[in-house]
Amino acid sequence: MKINLKNGIDKLIFGMKQKDVTAIYGKPDRDYKDEDDNVIFAYNALKIRLTFYKEEEFKLGYMVASSPDLELFGNKVIGKKINDVKKDLAAKGITKFTQEEFDTFENYFNEENWIIFQTEFDEVVKFEIGAIINQKDEFDWKFPAKK
Repeated sequence: MKINLKNGIDKLIFGMKQKDVTAIYGKPDRDYKDEDDNVIFAYNALKIRLTFYKEEEFKLGYMVASSPDLELFGNKVIGKKINDVKKDLAAKGITKFTQEEFDTFENYFNEENWIIFQTEFDEVVKFEIGAIINQKDEFDWKFPAKK
């Protein structure tokens, strides 16, 4: 599954509606609402969780994935040492990360691409990507809106 920075993962594109996602991947294994009434889809086989934002007409705005098939710039990320992932990204000009620690986990956040690599014991265990906020402080939806 290819990570497409600022756009999504695989065939999932920020701005899709639930029907667009189910047309590609079928019914999710779980769907529920979070504390903000956002709709969450979980696909077990893909190891991915999708958030459709209530405040944005339930458009797909956030993804959390832990599939070993995830690739960024042709490199696998899950199960790799964070320093190796950061080296791969530095070669592509992505070098700024904010680091946050809690328990045995560490998050490495890159705001420019709105991505987070979550590590445990120095190894990437989870990847998160969110829709980009533009200069007007609005979401930069990549999926073409249906008229």
